[in-house]
Amino acid sequence: MSKTLDLITIGRAGIDLYGAQVGGRLEDMGSFEKYIGGSPTNMACGTARLGLKSGLITRVGDEHMGRFIREELGRHGVDLRGVATDPERLTALVILGIRDEERFPLIFYRENCADMALSEDDIDEGFVAQARSVVATGTHLSHPRTEAAVLKALRLARKHGARTALDIDYRPNLWGVAGHGEGESRFVESEKVTAKLQAHLHLFDLIVGTEEEFHIAGGSTDTLEALRAVRAVSDAVLVCKRGPMGATAFEDEIPDSLDEGQAGPGFPIEVFNVLGAGDGFMSGLLKGWLDGEDWPRTLEYANACGALAVSRHGCTPAYPSLAELKFFLKRGVIRPDLRNDAELEQLHWSTNRHGDWAAMRVFAFDHRKQLEEMEATRPRRARPSRSCA
Repeated sequence: MSKTLDLITIGRAGIDLYGAQVGGRLEDMGSFEKYIGGSPTNMACGTARLGLKSGLITRVGDEHMGRFIREELGRHGVDLRGVATDPERLTALVILGIRDEERFPLIFYRENCADMALSEDDIDEGFVAQARSVVATGTHLSHPRTEAAVLKALRLARKHGARTALDIDYRPNLWGVAGHGEGESRFVESEKVTAKLQAHLHLFDLIVGTEEEFHIAGGSTDTLEALRAVRAVSDAVLVCKRGPMGATAFEDEIPDSLDEGQAGPGFPIEVFNVLGAGDGFMSGLLKGWLDGEDWPRTLEYANACGALAVSRHGCTPAYPSLAELKFFLKRGVIRPDLRNDAELEQLHWSTNRHGDWAAMRVFAFDHRKQLEEMEATRPRRARPSRSCA
C-alpha cells in the first residue's frame, strides 16, 4: 500500500482554555482564550503547518467541544479518519495560565474523558498502513485500555514498515502520582511509571524528552545514567531537550557528557509561555527526521519551532508555518521578544490562515470625492464678534 501520510499521532485531544490575564492567578482569571490542545493534537497540527501530511488517532465527545476539535483539525488539513466520536464521554478540558517566566499553572479536567476511552477497536490497520511513521505520547501508556490501543498501533506500524517515535511527555498528574492541584508538575519519581515505560521503549526508533522525562524513563535523576538505562533497553535515537541549551541527539552509546552528542543551534529569545513548547519542538523535529535531514539540521528545525512556540500565547496557534520557519532560520533573531517582532508576526498571521489564499480577488472603493463633498458641506464655526469699548 502506498504511503499517503507522513505521520499519525495517537493520544490526547482536548480543549485548552488559556487565561487572558497574563501575570494573574488562575483564581483571578476573568476571561479565557479557547484553543485545541493535547500533545498528539498539537503535533498533528504543528507538522501539518510545516508541510507534512498528518493524521490523528483519538476520541472526542459528541458535543460542541468535540465538534470544535474536528473542525479545527480539518482546517489545518489533518486527516480525521482516526478521530472517533464517543457518545458517552465528554471532550477533555485543560485550564491554563501564565504567571511569569517560571510559573504556568494548569488544571486537567480529564476524569473519564473521551480520549482516555481509546481502545484497540479504534485502531484501523488500513489507516495505520498508510503512514510513514506513528508517534505516541507517554500519557496513553498510563491506562491498560489506552496502552493496548497504542501497542496495537505500534505493532501495525512495524508490520507495514513505518517508523515509530515516542514523546515521553511525562505529566505526573495524568499518571496518578500527583494531585489535581499539581498539574504544572513535570517530575515526580515513580518506580511504577519507570517500569511501564521501560517495558515499551524497545518499540521505538526515536525517543524524545526533557532531562526530567528521561529521568522517569531511565529511573535515575542523573541524566547520563538515565540515558544509559534507556539505551540498555532501546536502540532508538535519543533526543534530550535541554531548555535554553537546545537539544542533543544520541544515535549510539551515551558519552561522558551531554555536550558530546549531536546538537543544533539554539536561539536567544525571551520565554513567554513554555506550555506546548515541547509539541512545537517535536513538530520541527519530526519535519527534519521524516525529510531525512541530518541531526544538527533536524535539531535546528526543532529548536526554532520551540523558540517560536515559547514566545506566544497558546499552543497550536503559536506554531510556525514552513514559510515562517524558513524566514526565521534565514534572518535570525532581531529582538528576543519574538511576539513583538512585527515582520515575523505578520508572516505568522498571513501564512497560517485557514483556507486557500493562493489567489485573491480584491474590490477597492475610492470615496475621496464623497469625503471632499462632506468636508465642503460641514458648517463652519462663526467667528466670535469683537466689541469696541
